[in-house]
Amino acid sequence: MKAPIDYIEFKATDLEKTKTFYHEVFGWEFTDYGPNYVSFSEVGIAGGFELSAEPIKNGALVVLHHSDLKAIKEKVIQNGGTISKEIFEFPGGKRFHFRDPSGNELAIWSEK
Repeated sequence: MKAPIDYIEFKATDLEKTKTFYHEVFGWEFTDYGPNYVSFSEVGIAGGFELSAEPIKNGALVVLHHSDLKAIKEKVIQNGGTISKEIFEFPGGKRFHFRDPSGNELAIWSEK
């Protein structure tokens, strides 16, 4: 099974300013998930902004989807990837982050 690009996540230092910017410039609508996260959809691909106090560099996180997180995590490791954030739960599912052999960080999520 292929793992399609399903979601793109950005960092933001101010969620309200970020929401206002993307709404005013591009017409995006947002759903708030607590004080540290907002999501957007119906703009070509779904995504979100996570609040960050850290300086932002390489702020986009490409999120893939796969139905079996444990199996795909093992495949990532077997093929030279490293796990940068272990599997964790969030509203709507679970995910983990990994770095590919070149150091790019991506995430994979599942509803289960």
